[in-house]
Amino acid sequence: MEISSIFVIFVLLLVHCLMASTAVAVRTNITTDQSALLALKDHITDDPYKTLASNWSTTSTSVCNWIGITCGAKHHRVTALNLSHMGLSGTIAPQVGKLTFLSHLSFRNNNFHGSLPNELASLRRLEVVSFGLNNFSGMLPSWFGFLPKLQVLYAYRNSFEGTVPESLGNILSLKVLHLRENKLSGRIPKSLGNCTSLEIIHLDDNYFTGEIPQEIVTLPNLIEVTLANNSLTGHIPNATFNGSNIEVISLYMNRLSGNLPSSIGNWLPNLKVLYLWENRLEGIIPSSISNASMLTELELGANYFYGFIPNTLGNLRHLERLNLVNNYLTRESSTLELSFLSSLTNCVNLTSIVVADNPLNGILPKPIGNLSTSLEEFVAFNCNIKGIIPREIGNLSNLMTLSLYDNELTGPIPTTLGNLRKLQGLFLQNNRIRGLIPNDICHLRNLAELHLDHNELFGSIPTCWGSLSSLRNLYLDSNQLTSIPSSFWSLTDMLQINLSSNSLSGYLPLDVGKLEHVTQMDLSWNKLSGDIHAIKGLCSLVNLSLAHNKFQGPIPQSFGKLISMERLDLSDNNFSGEIPESLIKLKCLKDFNVSFNRLQGEIPSGGVISQFSALSFMGNQALCGPPQLQVPPCKTTSQTTTSVIIRYILPAMIVAILALFLIFVLMRGQKRDAKLKGQGDLLPLTTWRRITYLELEQATNGFSETNLVGKGSFGSVYKGTLSDGTSVAIKVFNLNIEGGFKSFETECDVLCSIRHRNLVKIISCCSNIDFKALVLEYMPMGSLKKWLYSHSHFLDMLERLSMMIDVASSLEYLHHGCPLPVVHCDLKPGNILLNKDMVALVSDFGISKFLGNEDSITQTMTLATIGYMAPEYGSQGIISTRGDVYSYGILLMETFTRKNPTDEMFVGEMSLKGWVRQSLPHSVIEVIDSSLLKRGEENFNAKLDCMLSIMQLAITCSTEAPEERSNMRDVVATLKSIKLKFLKDVRED
Repeated sequence: MEISSIFVIFVLLLVHCLMASTAVAVRTNITTDQSALLALKDHITDDPYKTLASNWSTTSTSVCNWIGITCGAKHHRVTALNLSHMGLSGTIAPQVGKLTFLSHLSFRNNNFHGSLPNELASLRRLEVVSFGLNNFSGMLPSWFGFLPKLQVLYAYRNSFEGTVPESLGNILSLKVLHLRENKLSGRIPKSLGNCTSLEIIHLDDNYFTGEIPQEIVTLPNLIEVTLANNSLTGHIPNATFNGSNIEVISLYMNRLSGNLPSSIGNWLPNLKVLYLWENRLEGIIPSSISNASMLTELELGANYFYGFIPNTLGNLRHLERLNLVNNYLTRESSTLELSFLSSLTNCVNLTSIVVADNPLNGILPKPIGNLSTSLEEFVAFNCNIKGIIPREIGNLSNLMTLSLYDNELTGPIPTTLGNLRKLQGLFLQNNRIRGLIPNDICHLRNLAELHLDHNELFGSIPTCWGSLSSLRNLYLDSNQLTSIPSSFWSLTDMLQINLSSNSLSGYLPLDVGKLEHVTQMDLSWNKLSGDIHAIKGLCSLVNLSLAHNKFQGPIPQSFGKLISMERLDLSDNNFSGEIPESLIKLKCLKDFNVSFNRLQGEIPSGGVISQFSALSFMGNQALCGPPQLQVPPCKTTSQTTTSVIIRYILPAMIVAILALFLIFVLMRGQKRDAKLKGQGDLLPLTTWRRITYLELEQATNGFSETNLVGKGSFGSVYKGTLSDGTSVAIKVFNLNIEGGFKSFETECDVLCSIRHRNLVKIISCCSNIDFKALVLEYMPMGSLKKWLYSHSHFLDMLERLSMMIDVASSLEYLHHGCPLPVVHCDLKPGNILLNKDMVALVSDFGISKFLGNEDSITQTMTLATIGYMAPEYGSQGIISTRGDVYSYGILLMETFTRKNPTDEMFVGEMSLKGWVRQSLPHSVIEVIDSSLLKRGEENFNAKLDCMLSIMQLAITCSTEAPEERSNMRDVVATLKSIKLKFLKDVRED
């Protein structure tokens, strides 16, 4: 009994010792993990959200409770480290290699840089590794191949270079390999064929060369293989099309050659996506492709395929996108109809058909109207399509783009096109379409692009044309049209108009001046007459051609204000009088032609006019000037001197006297306003509507919270409805805070003296001792800030660019178009408002300043919004028009990056401006709002070039030295040129 008792005691002591030693071991191991994590924390140079700084602490909580850390229940060791999406910057500490129980490691979507430390090779329990969306560089480590349990490797969108290590073929457990968008080169290693568990391989957007290894495409479990946008050559291995599990094959934008196997679709029961476009493939498209019955996207464009488009494509019931553009495909010889289109009526999910740039040589079948009602895009330009456009095409109710230009179509425009209410682009140019333009076109309220040029259309442009309120670009040139209805000129948002080479007659009405946004107008080769004074209001014009008409009268002096003008052709008309001296101000002018008119007097010298040759002025018998222009020399008599005095000096004296008189009147007006303050409800200008406090109270339901639409530094803004139903914005100033009264006075003074289409309009004001408010035009679409940062709103690239031109135009007016230049001082997205037509208007002039002239400066103690202020404003209080230019540059960056300058990612040395500058010119895609620009999308290169030009302009605007910044005149001209080039590139893409 005693022996038994002693034995039990011995066992208990032994267990106790073992537990104690285990506890000590656990504490020791978790201490090792803690030290490794703290070392990693020390390598973090930027923690914008203070995630680690506030949580990874040895005093507050256990390591296993730290954010991003998971510990195992058995050994109490760190098994998962997840720091994804935290905005962290820095390098990976070698000590991370001591976290030997790690199975999951993720640094995804941060700003880590440098190479991966070799010590990570010790993490032999790793199953999932994610380094994607960072700035890692150097060679892709070979030690990945010695992680025996690794299943998922994400290293995409970094700067890894060199070859893919052969050792990756050792990882028999690997299921996902994602290395896209790096700088990897060389051949794709055949050893990857050893990874028999591989399901997904993404190696696209690198610099790989050589052939596609057969060993990869024969992997038994492969689901996705994307090798696009490399420099791969040779034939596609036939085994690529034998994978029973494969769902995605993406090999576009390589240099692959050869034919597609005749049995291509027989062994692909699960294939959904096949991208082979922009290679060097040839031969016929095998009809067996229809056996890949699950296909949703088939893109074979930009190759050398020939033969006919197989009718069997109609068996692909799940097909959504079909792209066969730019090949040598034709129709079946047994019929004139494009029968493959009839077969596609079985594809009930089709949204896009693109067969352009193929010699189809056939006619559109009537069953085209039975294509899927989901169809949004039908593109078949340059296909030698003959015959008429079937009326049945009007059944495609969801069609957004119809492009049939550069064909041999005849007959009329079918009236049924008016049923396509969602149509945004109609391209029928360069055909032989004949007849009237049907009134039914006017039902297309979403139409933005209309190209009917180079056809045989006659008669008048329909009188209902004014209903096409979305129209931006219109090309009706080279037809036989005879008249323009007055409603045509009400389309105030049009950007490009070409009516040249028709038989248009009549004169240009004053309503032409409403086309404030038009950049190109070509009315040449018509029979138009009368003067052209109406055109002086088209301040956005870049190209204007009125050549070969019957216009008469003088060339308006106001043309000198069309500062964006690059091409001006007034040749072969009956213009008379002198060439306006003001034209020398057109700094952007590249082409100028006033030949064959009845102009007289001296050709202006200096400025851009001096760069043009005699060809620009020939055929005007009464012009004089220098001999190189092949005109007689001008007379130099006392009569000429007197003429100069009358022409230049006297008007200048009159202008100076008028300016002094205007300043005197303004100063008296301000003194009168000061005397009237405190006398109840006032009407600062007799042209304003008189509105009392009681009316404002009723309009806002007693200034209720439900009517409150915003708050600012000096007051609140309410939406109100006046007694006549007019919606207004009522800005009520808080007179209890410092600067409130001054802000009211400043904004009132500024808004009284300015008026521009891109500035918020003042309707009235209400002022007494203890209440001051401005009544402003109501902007129903809210602010640019709301549209940029709200998840329920979206602005595309062209919309944002147009808004930035609107804002720049308003600043150009404030800086250069007012008697006294106005500096806004607080430009930011919250102060950019949008009207019902999504036109941008600048608001909030509460801290604005008048200057003595365009180059003068002043000082202030009032600070604007941090992040947008020019350096000299924030540090010294110095205000000039160049300060607004700086703010505009920051605004321009924010609009297209969707990053606020005070975003938490911008700390220390990094700023929005620095971030953008670092991306130029080769990495601009990294900073652009991802919803605007994605690799591989349509018009990618045009968009990328546009974004690069905009970001370069933004950097120029926001340089540290004020004198090095652009002025707003140049900014407006540059932006319009960028927009024009973008639209041209898109059209030609």
